[in-house]
Amino acid sequence: MADRLILVGCGKMGGALLAAWLEFGIKAAAVRVVEPDPNARARFAGHRGLRFHPDAGAIEPAFAPAAVVFAVKPQNMDTVAPAYRRYTERGAVALSIAAGRTIASFGHHLGASAAIVRSMPNTPAAVGRGFTVACANAAVSDEQRALCQRLLEAVGEVAWVEDESLLDAVTAVSGSGPAYVFLLIECLARAGVASGLSKELAERLARATVTGAGELAHRSSEPAAVLRRNVTSPGGTTEAALGVLMAADGLEALMVRAVAAATRRSRELAG
Repeated sequence: MADRLILVGCGKMGGALLAAWLEFGIKAAAVRVVEPDPNARARFAGHRGLRFHPDAGAIEPAFAPAAVVFAVKPQNMDTVAPAYRRYTERGAVALSIAAGRTIASFGHHLGASAAIVRSMPNTPAAVGRGFTVACANAAVSDEQRALCQRLLEAVGEVAWVEDESLLDAVTAVSGSGPAYVFLLIECLARAGVASGLSKELAERLARATVTGAGELAHRSSEPAAVLRRNVTSPGGTTEAALGVLMAADGLEALMVRAVAAATRRSRELAG
């Protein structure tokens, strides 16, 4: 990871990527970070050689990056992206983690022949347990693809798809997915309170149960269905609860509708 990089945006996801790159050995002096917010910059104040700039125009003209990583809000991309065309015209790959912004939309700003990778990470990247799905256009070389793989792997697992339209479903399942899990914790805790537990104990139980079960799933090679059956005794309490959750109008039906709604919205945002 010795290649020179420009990171555009150092918020939650951009900051998670930058922290991981520095931890994995990329030299601070090889990175230029475009971030006007002093609060976002303060997190990395201890990294000598790391240079922050308020905008693209402040980067020294001689700096030649191998990749420009876009980590700004999707609604700001049309204003931000055009300033980086000079880098893609010189052979840098553009790597986007902005939800909903298509490869074509970047091509409009960066040039029809620009090498562009669109990716969708999720927030567990902040603790190195993210999952990112990426899609490259035809201009991306094997070397550039490998570079993007390394950059994204710094915060978790990476998978590639050839069909860019699948990233809408990826966004709905993985990008938005952590929010569904956090809602499960909230609902499980409230159900515990409704059954007589104190709010504090119910919240502790719900959080520990979900995170513990997640870690068990992470470490196990068994399918989730097998892990579920391992917890379920015939005629027991878990079976009684699953009778509700696995009913025709239960959790699966709700989740299918939720993911479909998120997928539709992702397509709408992409235009």
